[in-house]
Amino acid sequence: MGLYLDSRDSYVLYKKIRNSKWFVDKTNLICEVSDRIGTTENYICITRPRRFGKTAAANMLSAFFCCAFDSHELFSQCNVENSLVYKKYLNKHHVISIDFSKMDDMCDSYDCYIETIKSILIDDLIREFSGVECRKGSTVTEYLRKIFDETGTQFIFILDEWDAVFHMNFITERDRERYLLFLKNLLKDQAYVELAYMTGILPIAKYSSGSELNMFLEYTMASEEKFSKFFGFSQYEVEKLFKSFLTTVRNPRLTLEELGDWYDGYHTFLGDRVYNPRSVIAALTNNNLGNYWTSSGPYDEIFYYIKNNVDGVKDDLALMISGEKVRCEAKEYAATSMNLKTRDEILSAMVVYGFLSFSKGYVMIPNRELMGQFADMLCKEESLGYVHRLSKESEKVVSATLNCEGNIIADVLEEIHDSETPILQYNNESDLSAVVNLAYLSARDRFDVHREDKSGKGFVDFIFYPKYDERVGIVLELKLDSTANEAIDQIKRKKYIQRFKGLVAEE
Repeated sequence: MGLYLDSRDSYVLYKKIRNSKWFVDKTNLICEVSDRIGTTENYICITRPRRFGKTAAANMLSAFFCCAFDSHELFSQCNVENSLVYKKYLNKHHVISIDFSKMDDMCDSYDCYIETIKSILIDDLIREFSGVECRKGSTVTEYLRKIFDETGTQFIFILDEWDAVFHMNFITERDRERYLLFLKNLLKDQAYVELAYMTGILPIAKYSSGSELNMFLEYTMASEEKFSKFFGFSQYEVEKLFKSFLTTVRNPRLTLEELGDWYDGYHTFLGDRVYNPRSVIAALTNNNLGNYWTSSGPYDEIFYYIKNNVDGVKDDLALMISGEKVRCEAKEYAATSMNLKTRDEILSAMVVYGFLSFSKGYVMIPNRELMGQFADMLCKEESLGYVHRLSKESEKVVSATLNCEGNIIADVLEEIHDSETPILQYNNESDLSAVVNLAYLSARDRFDVHREDKSGKGFVDFIFYPKYDERVGIVLELKLDSTANEAIDQIKRKKYIQRFKGLVAEE
């Protein structure tokens, strides 16, 4: 066993997942991947945002295939045990597993980074295949070819975070070209490659402009349905976890519906909704709904395009904060965070990193957890102009509403409107809703805010359900070319207040 060749790390890391009370069986992925071994379709690349289980899947595959140890205990009583591949492939392969995001803290250049990886892998190969002699100074590829020529040994490559190098601040454009050439020489048209399974966030096609990595079949969340069920949690899987939660946790403080509001909202190619697994598990473990999402990419680079309102992105963001979907041609996540020029490219990059969700031609903020991240950004970033100022004034607007001071609310909105001419217009209902959402942004800390909620004899534009010890709810009705009294009469006539009464309100 070595650090990369037949490493025990994957076995130990996957064992922790297997022993978790929140374990979700994704072992059928092994069956899907095994079908590619020894075929011309044996190059697989899975791209997803962070926190969607890519590394867990990579460790699972390594632990299953690796011949250096016995991993029967990890896969018994799992779905894969009932398949034909179980006895055929379990612990019968040499596996080279590399997580490209891991590097020494003293590493400050591409040469240091890649030479460390090469030297570790060569040391592993020399130790395991000591009888195979290579010329002094042989490359990794030469060692692997010589081993195959003399012993017939093939290898399964499990490469996690293939694109990590593109986010390292010391990497130049020339370094990226050299890195792609390294992967090409290591993997492409090599007889010793039995299977190459690679994961990352960024799409290969946008970084490999030539033919370096065109042997890979790439599977993204937006463009391919295959493999979708193995990344993220489905509704069925979350329901099953929640049932277990109810039987093991005293005084549960969250509901299945709340898990959906907070952590659901991503979509597969066919439109099935997907939960962020890391956040779901954290919420169940802590018995608490919280913001467990951590930055899924280069926030600063993405934010450059937002604050400069490149191609109107700032205004799209304001609409999405209000709960609106925004039209976008995000084909195959066809953008990266470098040199973005169009609105579609910028929004697509935000999808790649998990900031937004994409479905059927629209992008949106997927759930309350991410909505909180965007709300924090709006409050902190003065460069967002009127969008920032509206959010900063929101506490004043909320207080004025609770104190029935309509003139203060009007003054705040008028000041923002007069001080800067936003693209958002007050004579468009969706744009007006966006302004209202920004103006009441701070209300989210004290109220559950819902739009177009069924209440009484109709649908109310906004309804604020009180949280904690707050004893006042808010019904908000928007009107164009009408009077405040007419709006209030509608609220009374259609009995919107009924939504605050009875069992629904108590829950």
